[in-house]
Amino acid sequence: MSLNKRNERRIALRAALILTAVCGLLLTEACGVRSDMQDQPRYDAYEKSDFFSDGRSSRDYPEGTVARGHLEENKAFYTGKIDNPDPNAQAATSTDANGNTVVASFPNAVTEFPLPVTKELIDRGEERYKIYCIVCHGQFGEGDGMVVRRGFPKPPTFHDDRLRNAPVGHFFDVITNGWGKMNSYGYQVQAADRWAIVAYIRTLQLSRNPDANLQMTSSANSNTASPANAAKPTAPAANAATTKGGAK
Repeated sequence: MSLNKRNERRIALRAALILTAVCGLLLTEACGVRSDMQDQPRYDAYEKSDFFSDGRSSRDYPEGTVARGHLEENKAFYTGKIDNPDPNAQAATSTDANGNTVVASFPNAVTEFPLPVTKELIDRGEERYKIYCIVCHGQFGEGDGMVVRRGFPKPPTFHDDRLRNAPVGHFFDVITNGWGKMNSYGYQVQAADRWAIVAYIRTLQLSRNPDANLQMTSSANSNTASPANAAKPTAPAANAATTKGGAK
């Protein structure tokens, strides 16, 4: 190999080594900057802090803070209860032959729907009922759903006099908060869909007793006081529940 070629190879090797060193230095600097950005001073949730007198880094929301879209001024629509309910009013209860705790009185429950009862609302209620309720309460509300046939506790039928005479707010409250062996569905089913289910339950009751004096009316101010999406409920997250048989 000639002397010139050897010199050229040495020069190329030195250039490659210098280039490698420069790239390594640049990568080290870049990684150092990224590490500083990732590990910037901050407090994690519930971490102790000496800055505040109570020693907590997490601060409470200011009094009266309400999440956007969750003011829920319409008490009847969101709770099924009358305005200014009596917090000390107690529902009379008893136990039926199946061991269910059943209510015999319905204090503070609204007697009229807080939104217009339309065919669309009832159709929506039927759809939601067949997702969330039919497994325990059965196709026609007799309390003979599939999980009951497989050994779960039998819920009361919707067609006895007690529940036929129950105000609509009672059904909404039970769906929202649960009762007896029935779990709460407040998180799975949004408020408008809960009222749709109640409307469908009333329809089932009327199908057996067409001459009964069952309330299917809306409150006088339902067209103005209800949320804008009440007449057309939107679909909630698809997470159909199959819990234990409920009691109302």
